[in-house]
Amino acid sequence: MKALEIAASTVGVRLTEYPVLNSDDLTRVFDALMKERPDGLYVGPDHFLFTQRERLVEFASKNRFPAMYGLREYVLGGGLIAIGPNRVDMFRRAASYVDRILKGARPPDLPVEQPTRFELILNMKTATGLGLSIPRAILLGADEVIE
Repeated sequence: MKALEIAASTVGVRLTEYPVLNSDDLTRVFDALMKERPDGLYVGPDHFLFTQRERLVEFASKNRFPAMYGLREYVLGGGLIAIGPNRVDMFRRAASYVDRILKGARPPDLPVEQPTRFELILNMKTATGLGLSIPRAILLGADEVIE
């Protein structure tokens, strides 16, 4: 959240956090979003929210909220845009750790790594449905564009 706050302040965007731990929380957040009508939504890579991704994408689409997600599956399911770590790359890196451990390395001696490859996925059908014009630079920079 701290990284998001720093990024938002850099571009003059105000963030409001809506913690969600269960389905009741999500219903309350949907109600609050309908009253407050923010300019956009960001749904981070959270396990519970991932299980609710169809509900989240449907809510954003039905209520015409441009939404960005932290995982590609949301966009594959009709969400607008996702940006996040390339998980295939992360799994490969994890496999290299397993290999090193199986060859005798002690886990506490291995460095902690952060993701180094990120991906941007865009759903043009959703963008068109929201009446959004996506800048060419973003289209060219996207790792995947779903038509």
